[in-house]
Amino acid sequence: MRSKSCVIGLCLLLGLIVLCSACHKRVPAAATPAPAPSAAPAAPGPPTCNLTAEPATVTAGQSVTLSWNSQNATGLELKPGLGQQQAEGSTSVTPSESTTYTMSLTGTGGTGECSARVTVTPAVPPAPQVQESNITAKPNAAEAMQDAFFDFNKADIRPDAQGALTHDADYLKGHPDVKIRIGGYCDQRGSEEYNLGLGQRRADAAKQFLVNLGVAPDRIATVSFGKDRPFCTENTDECYQKNRRAHVVVVSPSS
Repeated sequence: MRSKSCVIGLCLLLGLIVLCSACHKRVPAAATPAPAPSAAPAAPGPPTCNLTAEPATVTAGQSVTLSWNSQNATGLELKPGLGQQQAEGSTSVTPSESTTYTMSLTGTGGTGECSARVTVTPAVPPAPQVQESNITAKPNAAEAMQDAFFDFNKADIRPDAQGALTHDADYLKGHPDVKIRIGGYCDQRGSEEYNLGLGQRRADAAKQFLVNLGVAPDRIATVSFGKDRPFCTENTDECYQKNRRAHVVVVSPSS
């Protein structure tokens, strides 16, 4: 009996030891989560640019400045014929005719382009120079001639101008040896180029009116002085009106 009690006691002791060992067993620490991978950089967008021309309208022979900037471009080619360029810059060109300049772009995000238009107007030839030494004025005829006046920005023969030109036609038909030159004039407003054209239209309109009244066209020369030779230099409506005219000068070939 005693031996059996010893065995039971030994078993209880071993169980107690095992139980204590389980209670003191270390709990493993929780695993630290791995850091999330960083986001990949965004892909660059398509290349873009801005191209300007200053001035956008020139007379033949004048220069223009082309300026540009770009984004996301690795290659830039300026056409026509200006080659590879930096991402930002400017250059001077002298086009001989109206031209559209184009910047072609390449980049990792694709291709693109931008453009600027330059309008080239023909150079205005200088007004023909009348050699006063080769003409002889007829005083009486010159005093008889009357000028035709025009409204602002117009080349229409208005009623008072019709009366003046009819008077001139009557004199010329009565004096077939007299020849005249009609000069077209404008006021000081507007560009020189525009006023040269307007002055020519005024001179031509006056000539056509005289021709319609029976004056031979080969007796009438025309020239435009635009705004270069004003009769009045004040900036007033009255002065402007004096400058808007077809001025008749009587000439005849010298002997």
